Formats: sequence, C-alpha cells, structure tokens
Amino acid sequence: MEIRTGTATSGDLKLYYEDMGDIDDPPVLLIMGLGAQLLLWRTAFCEKLVNQGLRVIRYDNRDIGLSSKTEHHSSGQPIVLRMLRSFLGLRSQAAYTLEDMADDAAAVLDHLNIEQAHIVGASMGGMIAQVFAARFTERAKSLGILFSSNNSALLPPPAPRALLALLIGPPPDSPREVILDNSVRVSRIIGSPGYRTPEERLRAEAAEGYDRNYHPQGVAHQFSAILASGSLAHHNRRIVAPTVVIHGRADKLMRPFGGRAIARAIDGARLVLFDGMGHDLPQQLWDRVIGVLAGNFAEAG
Repeated sequence: MEIRTGTATSGDLKLYYEDMGDIDDPPVLLIMGLGAQLLLWRTAFCEKLVNQGLRVIRYDNRDIGLSSKTEHHSSGQPIVLRMLRSFLGLRSQAAYTLEDMADDAAAVLDHLNIEQAHIVGASMGGMIAQVFAARFTERAKSLGILFSSNNSALLPPPAPRALLALLIGPPPDSPREVILDNSVRVSRIIGSPGYRTPEERLRAEAAEGYDRNYHPQGVAHQFSAILASGSLAHHNRRIVAPTVVIHGRADKLMRPFGGRAIARAIDGARLVLFDGMGHDLPQQLWDRVIGVLAGNFAEAG
C-alpha cells in the first residue's frame, strides 16, 4: 500500500503526517495519545480501514515523533497542584493546551485540502478529538473516541502504578536497551490483560519507535497540556457529530468512568465496552473495533 508523507504547518510548528488510500474516498483522521507516535496506529490497522473504502491520515502530535518539538516553559505551579486542579476539572497554566493541539489537527486537514473528515482519537488523542469536534463542528463528519476521558471533575483517577509507569521512565541518556526494557514494562502494565501481545512484538515495536525518534520530554509537555485544559464537558455540549465511545473494561490508566463520562456528556453518543481490553489497541480486537467505527461512519452518511 502506498503511503504518502509530508508536513503540515500549524503556526510555527511542522506536523509530520502519513496519508494512505484513495484520495477521493471519505477521509479519516487518526489522532494518537500521550507521548505516542503515529506508529501506534499500526499500518496493518490502517490498511483494514483503507480496505473499508476510506482514506486514512495519521500524524505525529507536536512534541513527538517527526513533528516539531517545543521549548519547555515552566508554569511555576507544582505538578501535584496542577494534577489536583485537573481532578477538580479546573485549568492550569502551560505552554499550550488541548485546544492548540486541536488546531494542529485542523492544520493537517487544511494542508490536505480536506473540508470534512471522520475524526478518531485514542487516549489524549480522544481528548483532542473532542475539542476538535466542538470547535470545528462542520468539519467533524463523525467522532470516534477510544479509551479516553473528558476530564470532568471528580472522575476516579488512574491507578498510581499505571500513571507512574507512563510518566516516570529511565534517565533520557540511558542505553537503548534500558529504554526498550522500560517500554515493554509499561506496555505490560497498561495493556490489555485479556489480549496479551507477545513480548518479542512489544520489543520490536518499542525499537521501531525509539529508532524513529526518542523525545521523552514531549511526554511532560503533552501531559502539561492535558492538565492545563481542565474539564472538556463544555466542549462535549457543542458536539453534533455522530459519536461512538470505545473503552476497555480492564483499562487501569484511563478507567472506564472516563468513557462513560464522555458518552453521557455528548448528545446521542453510544458507548461500547470491551471485556479484557486495557489501554491499548490489541490486534485481536482490531476487526471488532473497526466494525464499531465503520458503523458510526455509516450513520454519519
């Protein structure tokens, strides 16, 4: 399958994207999560969407992968205070917010001269997708949200072990093998207990990501953006696109309460829960997940 590549401009930033499928087919924009490169939308997963008669675009968020990196500007607020404010649904200060990242998504579509697309986001990407669908209502043909949250006040927080695994890694100058070991460990902690990925595949995928671009500082910047954005419930009330929310019952990082909160807040949204699914997209569930998304695409017409 041909993969067309390029960079879109969002302000001073360059956003690397990959575009596949017939350019005349209905477009789907895939938005990945915290510290995650576009690689986590696996090429074989994208091919399945293309085979459904769709044009698929995936891109690296700012501060990750082959997209531009930003300078870190401390807000001056301790991380614990910002996390507490986020738990209460309140905003904090940061260099950029999820609103800015939704503008990045719009910039990718602008670059490709796409007026309207199906928007699908996972984890933090699901938060960006919610903001996009609220800010650009005419451009979101449908909305698919995977293992995400609207960060409304008093939602049960992540399991501490899962959150710390994601946020605290080995020193950035650690040997490659140490970084890969940690990546495999994190995948085991937050991944799907009912659909285990073989360790050799986890390690190969971690190596692919490390060799493509290793920028752990981006995780801290993007996490600050989440904390700075507060509750997304006011965005949810503005969404009119047909919406499906997909979540794993076994997700310890973004608990199912997050998915339920989104589905309650968006008028007409449908919630689909998978047993044994954690905070990842296991290959064993691809066909079922794509089936749910395709049904939502069809509802949008």
